[in-house]
Amino acid sequence: MKAVLVDSSVVLDILTHDPVFYRRSLTALTQWGSTHQLGINIVVYSEVSVGFSRIEKLNRSLDGAGFVFFDLPREAAFLAGKAFLGYRRRGGNRLSPLPDFFMGAHAAITGFRLITRDPRRVRSAFPSVQIAEP
Repeated sequence: MKAVLVDSSVVLDILTHDPVFYRRSLTALTQWGSTHQLGINIVVYSEVSVGFSRIEKLNRSLDGAGFVFFDLPREAAFLAGKAFLGYRRRGGNRLSPLPDFFMGAHAAITGFRLITRDPRRVRSAFPSVQIAEP
């Protein structure tokens, strides 16, 4: 089965039942999940973990929602660093957009589509990445 990478914003929409984005994100995950594995990586895991007091609860929630875990390839980590450096050199002022670059690089290296609500930086740094917005 093919895979699609899911950004933390979409995972959090589902886990928190976000009043604005829950339904849109659920629809996107339902559609993509019917033909693809819904994958997360260590970056998403870390960002989502902030809302959990215990690792066991986090793991149960992610497993129960049907997410599978993909390792972040070294090539993606390297590419993310280079994209972040380019962003800073072009005058990027956000102090920590690095997670966005990790997600984009992971999708670029693996050929996965990326489901995200924040595609701007990914599109700019990784134009080959196919993005699905909920």
